[in-house]
Amino acid sequence: MPGTLYYGDNLDILRRHVADEAVDLIYLDPPFNSNATYNILFAEQDGTQAEAQAKAFEDTWRWGPEAQAALEEVVTGSGQVSLAMQSFHTLLGHSNMLAYLAMMAPRLEGLWRVLKPTGSLYLHCDSTASHYLKLLLDAVFGAMNFRNELVWNYGGRGAKAVAQQFPRNHDVLLLYSKKAGAQFFSRQYADRLFTQEEARGRGFRRDAEGRWFKTAPRGDYTDDSVRRLEAEGRIHRTSTGSVRVKYFLDVRGDRIIEKALVGDVWSDVPDAMHIGAERLGYPTQKPEALLERILLASSNEGDVVLDPFCGCGTTVAVAQRLGRAWIGVDVTYAAIAVMKKRLNDTYGSDVQYEVIGEPRSLADAAQLARDDPYQFQWWSLDFVGARPVEEKKGADKGIDGRLFFYDDDSGKAKQVIFSVKSGKVKVGDVRDLRGTVEREKAELGCLISLEKPTRPMQVEAVGAGFYKSPWGTSHPHIQLLTVGELLDGKKLDRPPSRADATFKRARRAKRSSQQPALPTE
Repeated sequence: MPGTLYYGDNLDILRRHVADEAVDLIYLDPPFNSNATYNILFAEQDGTQAEAQAKAFEDTWRWGPEAQAALEEVVTGSGQVSLAMQSFHTLLGHSNMLAYLAMMAPRLEGLWRVLKPTGSLYLHCDSTASHYLKLLLDAVFGAMNFRNELVWNYGGRGAKAVAQQFPRNHDVLLLYSKKAGAQFFSRQYADRLFTQEEARGRGFRRDAEGRWFKTAPRGDYTDDSVRRLEAEGRIHRTSTGSVRVKYFLDVRGDRIIEKALVGDVWSDVPDAMHIGAERLGYPTQKPEALLERILLASSNEGDVVLDPFCGCGTTVAVAQRLGRAWIGVDVTYAAIAVMKKRLNDTYGSDVQYEVIGEPRSLADAAQLARDDPYQFQWWSLDFVGARPVEEKKGADKGIDGRLFFYDDDSGKAKQVIFSVKSGKVKVGDVRDLRGTVEREKAELGCLISLEKPTRPMQVEAVGAGFYKSPWGTSHPHIQLLTVGELLDGKKLDRPPSRADATFKRARRAKRSSQQPALPTE
């Protein structure tokens, strides 16, 4: 299915690019106002446990002129959202939490506008702001359209001990529909679950405690209740003596009715941070199994799925695999770069998508550099497949990005050091890069700049000599690339690489039919 990635503010993207009632399902995992800085992690190439990192975003909302303007825009409107924000203002004052809610209010209104009448919205949050967000969603969607508060218990491994508090090990998903009769429990999900052919219809089996294909009944299931279920033909006894309760597909007209499949506490989906095969190093990454359940429950093949805070792209990756059209939006180019690589690694030429909002001309790049030099740096490094480096004092000073490659059988990764300049450039920048390359014992160095290099810069770069690869090829030790050249398709001059060692690769998708995330222990 086709997809679209948008780089930019999701409020602006919603207003300019997404039509009314165009989306079937919305999942959003907005920042929680946790006053934390989240970094993308990259495993070190020497095998040590330490991890390099670069800032992805700061989850910090502060009261100021921008928050004041957002609040005034919402309050001067009419309806329940205006009343809710006035109440929050009275309760919270000019606080950081009010700034956060003032940011979220117009975005939730925009999401309501683009959602189809049959559509659903899942808002993923934690205890920091969940109670305020529920009131805000009641104002936007109407309290009568609240469907569930879903508890995702991701397990004790992620819980941190806090003085005078129970450890926290769950998030909340608030489920709202736009109107009564929204799509729920799709036929695709039913077809995957109900595979047992029985005389009374298609069914599935799980044990009586709620785990799938596991052990004998206990807990609320007494011997009498098991005998009653057995008389109804709903007990299956295995050759090992385990007892499983049978459930049958219930179709009423065109609607499929869920029959005790999944409750509102999900404790069978582990945190992605503890799933090695999925972990990409992106902060707040969510497991694919969580999104599979949501998409299969509340959308059908061919539907449009929107994630306005899509981070590393779990929603869009799962939507692609399950045959949904998708829209992903993020305000950081860090996220866009990770998503592009994830989609390309996972689906290769099978995925078709467009990226809107990233610079496509020299003028666009110059504007991005003026607006946000940090995002300009990410965008420039993405062009050459490099990862950013957090600016530190000491050994890493002067390094904006690194690229690792293997060009022999030694097992040792070789590296390219990058420096990115959005302003004036001079010969001293090349000398600094030469010194950094020598200090880091890197094979190559590259200066990426908006401006064309001067003649003295070119002379200095040539004077650094060449790297001789095991393939017998020669490559300039110091290379100068302009943004204009990158836009025209010029590449870094480096040896053929046996493997990319810069980013962790996402798992390649199987071409066979994918199975959904069934409830498991």
